[in-house]
Amino acid sequence: METRDRHLKLLTGTIEAVNSTLDLQEVLSQVATNVAAALEADACFVYLYDEHADELVLRATHGSLIDELTRRPRMRPGEGITGSAAAARAPVMIESQAHLDPRFKHFPNLAEDEYESILAVPILTRDGTLEGALNVRTRETRAFVDDEVELLLAIAAQVAQSIEHAKLYAEAQRRVHELEALARISEAVSNSLYLEESLEAIVKTTMDALHATGAALVLDDGRIAWPEGVASTHAIRQPLRWRSRQIGELVADRETPFSAADRELLASIATHAAVALEHGRAVLRGVLAQEIHHRVKNNLQTVASLLRLQARAAETTDPREALEHSVNRILAIAAVHELLTERRDEEVDLADLIGRLRAMLVQGVGGGKEVTAELEPVELPGARATALALVFAELLQNALEHGGSRIRVELHRRGRDVELAIDDDGTGGVEDGRAGTGLSIVSALVRDELRGTLDLRSNGDGTRAAVVFPE
Repeated sequence: METRDRHLKLLTGTIEAVNSTLDLQEVLSQVATNVAAALEADACFVYLYDEHADELVLRATHGSLIDELTRRPRMRPGEGITGSAAAARAPVMIESQAHLDPRFKHFPNLAEDEYESILAVPILTRDGTLEGALNVRTRETRAFVDDEVELLLAIAAQVAQSIEHAKLYAEAQRRVHELEALARISEAVSNSLYLEESLEAIVKTTMDALHATGAALVLDDGRIAWPEGVASTHAIRQPLRWRSRQIGELVADRETPFSAADRELLASIATHAAVALEHGRAVLRGVLAQEIHHRVKNNLQTVASLLRLQARAAETTDPREALEHSVNRILAIAAVHELLTERRDEEVDLADLIGRLRAMLVQGVGGGKEVTAELEPVELPGARATALALVFAELLQNALEHGGSRIRVELHRRGRDVELAIDDDGTGGVEDGRAGTGLSIVSALVRDELRGTLDLRSNGDGTRAAVVFPE
């Protein structure tokens, strides 16, 4: 009577545990402890079946601490005594010397050979689907009676029900988690006007949604956009497709393998990423086209203004020389755009720009003169760099045409200002042809575009033209 009451109490306690929480691990731990106590067993082991790996994985114990195990024991259905019960979908009972049974599977970190008897039963759903297996063990020889076997089968059925509930709950939680992640991405993509912000939000949300150690977007040109975190043992790559064309990949890394659900989530995120990427590129193409048209218009207006100035001085200027000067001014503007195109940036390296213009002008009108340069790296936005290119071209051309045999170009920072200086060893003065149309252009550009000052001095040792402007 006492044993029956104890068994009934165990069964009702198991039902209460199953219905009181959706935390599967908590249920399994309670079951292992309660079963061992009710059946007066020394140990109880609860295994769950991993369908993807086709393995039974130890999830809860009484008599051994899982947390102390260096590696969680696993076995395939059919391996070991418990695995045999799972494969046969029927109880297996051994009264003594269970560790000598041919089916016994030894785990180095699980001291099961100290137990004499074992009763193992499968954990099955109502339709017979395998969800796991559990066993009880004693150190003394013991033959488990039919009532105890039936009790353990009843407990296993309740555990199977708990597993089903936990899976449904986990699936619901996963769906909520996915929807929240996709909602965050959609919000980031729709609210952001900048492609970089959208890509950053996608990568960070990917890491959070998949519990990844690292993630990145790899564009179709091989460039990696917004890498976050670090690479790890396992990685998945999801293509980004736009109208059947692959435009990149979304990559994620973490220490544990990715499940099929993880891959489905990444595919959903990749769809949003592809839309954001293509939308951002379309906007960028429109902005770039508008900017290019604007720059071309401004530069054509600059060329037109320079030609008008040159035309007003046509009576006092040799036409061939006037055309050569106009060509050099246009080439100076072209050099700025060449650098902007190569760098794909809004900033121009003045040292690079001046170096190119120096080579072009020396080759064209240098006449064998020695031109040296000392250039410090300085960057300017495209519009101001265009003004400086015109200023430099005019000053260097004047020095090449009217200066001495040696010319020196310097570009340095002076506190918050930048100084461009051209020295030559000519003995002529400023008034020997340098104060014409070219100098008027230089003065206007320095004053209006660079917001700087022009200092042009001549003495018996040569001439120095210095332009100082804020960076």
